[in-house]
Amino acid sequence: MQLGYAPVFYLAAVLGLEAAMQRECTIIQALQDKLAYQRRLQYMKHNFPINYTVNVHFQEVLRPANITSLRVQRVGEPSLRFLWVSVNVQVLKKVLAVLPEKHPSWEYARDLFHLFEHLEEEYNSYDQGNVDALVWDVVEQGLFANAGSSWKAVRPKALLDNCAKVMWLLYGALCE
Repeated sequence: MQLGYAPVFYLAAVLGLEAAMQRECTIIQALQDKLAYQRRLQYMKHNFPINYTVNVHFQEVLRPANITSLRVQRVGEPSLRFLWVSVNVQVLKKVLAVLPEKHPSWEYARDLFHLFEHLEEEYNSYDQGNVDALVWDVVEQGLFANAGSSWKAVRPKALLDNCAKVMWLLYGALCE
């Protein structure tokens, strides 16, 4: 009798994963629209003073080369996506912290932040025990670092450029 239920549970699990991936891809498509080059240029470069920078932890500068390096070390794709979401939520918090509410880029940054919050909710169900140890170390160092950790001054547009490039690496084939 138990054998008869196994395929049903398997099908339910597969359909649940498929539904979660569809929700994730819907958010990614909205992020792709928001992170279009012209929008990044307008809101994160033209609306800021020349050479304006935001101080972020060194680990919060997540580039495609970092993802490639982690892939070579056999870090799983779900862990890489978890890292990308975690890092960008923190980066957007820092960008929003330096913007007054009446700044022309504030609403754009807030909308991006809300999209990342929705994506983060999708990953909250992801068991942190399943996150690769290497990724969890990076998340802890960057997100829970104390005041003595290393800081880097980065232009807001460069942060979002990296965000968009890494998004294409992680979701390009998955959410076409």
